Amino acid sequence: MQTLIWDFSGQTAIVTGGTRGIGRAISEALLAAGARVFATYAGNEQAAAEFAKANAPAATRFELFRFDVADYAAVETFYCEIDSRTDSVEILVNNAGIRRDAVVGMLRPENWQAVIRTNLDGVFHMAKFAVHRMMQARYGRIVTITSPSGKIGFEGQANYAASKAGEVAFTRSLAREVARRGITANCVSPGFIDTDFIRDLTPDQAKGYRGMVPMRRFGRADEVAACVLFLASREAAYVNGATLEVTGGL
Repeated sequence: MQTLIWDFSGQTAIVTGGTRGIGRAISEALLAAGARVFATYAGNEQAAAEFAKANAPAATRFELFRFDVADYAAVETFYCEIDSRTDSVEILVNNAGIRRDAVVGMLRPENWQAVIRTNLDGVFHMAKFAVHRMMQARYGRIVTITSPSGKIGFEGQANYAASKAGEVAFTRSLAREVARRGITANCVSPGFIDTDFIRDLTPDQAKGYRGMVPMRRFGRADEVAACVLFLASREAAYVNGATLEVTGGL
């Protein structure tokens, strides 16, 4: 069998939350495949600096932008800024996300709202402005990183689960709206991936969650990135409105 190697030369990609964890792996995979990458982050300057240093050989093909995807005006400003740097945006990866876990009876309203605003409102904000640009070119790939939590509903994650279920529903509707313009919208749903996003788990929690996975291990960020690159490729032209699970069989 011939091995497919994705070639994104000449394409521009936006990756939100793109400087650490799964987002960093996606940004680096796109860079390795020849894309120009605009990686965004909300506030972790150390992670952004480490990303820039590690990817210095590709410095002419990436830029980092700090803003909050939950802030509609900030997102609009970002897109106006990149319009001066590139003629088109072919790929949007909605990866930015936060957790504020607590059981419903103890969940603070501000933590409910923060998760919904970042995880769900942020996807809407980023996709809206990306669609405007992709429709003009009659081509685009939108990939949103969701979670099995939206389907399973883990304890203490009602806000997170609601936001992730919302992302899937949003993506299905979006996929129908933009398909005739050569744009696809899909989700990738990673399970337990070995990044700092789950490193606040206690040893007992980690053991319990690992035991839920038939492969008996947590996934790697690069394994998620590979799936994102497929959905972002031209070859995935007939995959639309789908959710690809990367969970080890969870």
